[in-house]
Amino acid sequence: MAVEPEHAPVNGRKRPQRPQRTHREVADELRARIRSGRLQPGQRMPTQAQLADEFGVERGAVRQALRILRSERLLTNVSKGSPATVAPDPGGPLTGPLAPPMPTTAALAPRIAEAFAAPHVEIDALCLTAVSLTLALGEPLREIHAGRLKPAKIDVRVLLPGRDIDLAFPVAVGGRGDGGAVHERWLAMRNAQGRVLRHNLLGLRATHGIDVRVSFRALPFTPPVKLYLLNGTEALFAYYTLSRREQEIDHEPMEMYDAEGIRSTLFAFGQAGGLRDGVFVKQSRLWFDALWETISSELLLTA
Repeated sequence: MAVEPEHAPVNGRKRPQRPQRTHREVADELRARIRSGRLQPGQRMPTQAQLADEFGVERGAVRQALRILRSERLLTNVSKGSPATVAPDPGGPLTGPLAPPMPTTAALAPRIAEAFAAPHVEIDALCLTAVSLTLALGEPLREIHAGRLKPAKIDVRVLLPGRDIDLAFPVAVGGRGDGGAVHERWLAMRNAQGRVLRHNLLGLRATHGIDVRVSFRALPFTPPVKLYLLNGTEALFAYYTLSRREQEIDHEPMEMYDAEGIRSTLFAFGQAGGLRDGVFVKQSRLWFDALWETISSELLLTA
């Protein structure tokens, strides 16, 4: 029986190379060293070249791994010029699938930043105005312009409520007869945020040669939840919780029922989080795709 080459004895031939690790596996090993205390708070990490040699990977994979740990607040001073440093409080809460739920403003930005470390970035979002998504894109866009992130392709799809539907919220407390100004205010915000998001992403074509596609579609209902799907491997989910508040519109105070989406508590589910999380990610993607391909319609970000 012939001996398979990978199991053949080494008789003057090179020993077979082990499969190259992924950037996530490198991040997992370094995270374990920090958590165990092998790497102490304030300690400088090995150089990227040393880590690449140790793990048998390219430096690009090391940089992606370090960015993941920076997004989890385990490392500081992550750059090309000098070794990173273990954060002063590496025992703090992680972001991502292992993290406790946090407000959208705190949880979304680092997850988006990690997603942009992939060569092909895929982001799907279902939300009310896209304010949180636009804010969260700020950091990865700065990293791209600084030359620290270099995705080759970016695909973003956003589902937003249609302009002519009767929104469940925001809505005037006094009834829909008093709510025209509330609706117009929401519509202006939806359109403005969508245009900013699209402009910022499409600008990467001219400045960095990145293949970018940004698409919007309109829903025939008010979404009671917000959902972000990142690179097909992570789902971030939050409920829109309503409250009654007063807002000045056209210089007049108005009572309304509304949800402050940027403070909604975001729950993270990832394929690395186990069977239940993996199924949630898969079903969320199926749900989003079904809405995109069936009852949604063309959305124009016009006044």
